[in-house]
Amino acid sequence: MRKISAVKVGRHGGGSLKAKLVSSVERVRNLADLPSLSGCEKVLSFSSPEAARVAYGLSIPHFCVSDSPHAEAVSRLTIPLSKMLFTPRVIPFKAWRNYGIDRARIFRYDAIDPVAWLKGFRPDPSVLDELGLDSSRPILTIRPEESQASYMISHSSDRILSFSLAPALARELPESQVVLIPRYDLAVSTKRQVGRRVIVPDSAVDATSLLYYSRVFLGGGGTMTAEAALLGVPSISFYPCAPTYVECYLARLGLVSRIKGVEAIVKRCNHILKDLSCAEALKAKSRRIMSRMEDPTAVIERHLN
Repeated sequence: MRKISAVKVGRHGGGSLKAKLVSSVERVRNLADLPSLSGCEKVLSFSSPEAARVAYGLSIPHFCVSDSPHAEAVSRLTIPLSKMLFTPRVIPFKAWRNYGIDRARIFRYDAIDPVAWLKGFRPDPSVLDELGLDSSRPILTIRPEESQASYMISHSSDRILSFSLAPALARELPESQVVLIPRYDLAVSTKRQVGRRVIVPDSAVDATSLLYYSRVFLGGGGTMTAEAALLGVPSISFYPCAPTYVECYLARLGLVSRIKGVEAIVKRCNHILKDLSCAEALKAKSRRIMSRMEDPTAVIERHLN
């Protein structure tokens, strides 16, 4: 979609610890065999254990980008092997204290990560046609919880709220169009769980443009919630764990509301849909906030050079 020439290495391990371990071992082997690593001077990853391990094994400096100190497993496997850590300033130094990196090697930027791809963003309305959406009717976009992440495996499946939330919104707010963007290759099973009235894309879509045209975003994860908030879309977080540093920051700014429970979320969405003036004010506020943020990419590039 982005017309980026890329090489795909390995596969996702799924939801079990053993499968994750085996897939990680395979990715290490596949990465180590990449011809492009010959003569490589630096490796940069978003806290990838495999990238960090291969770089360390081949004596190539590894640079880590992360806004997720709550992801303990990958942080333990990457940050101690990294020459530098790049992270948003809203995450305090103390959050990284137990991961084996000196404060002098942590470089922070005055932004949160989605600013990197939202600066200069222009929405593409073709995503509406692609999903069969009517621009004259409100769009409610949902991103489910990160159910297969290592930090979520211990949580029982009954904490996956999105599969009961989506059909409830479609039923209680019939004038709206409910879109649920699934994770992994779970579109077919997701459709079975949420019913026909909820739109579930079969393949990847331009999610940033979809968020731009949404009246409300409801997120069980982190990145898309932050993305929607910076776009000025009223955002509700039902992230099942303790709120992250980024979510707390956005909540303090008034860009994200943390609500648990299907009934309470439906009630809040109904209120948002009726208050058009509030939506416009939120967009203006988010634009002002993002205009003051620096581009994380520029900060990372400057330090790498």
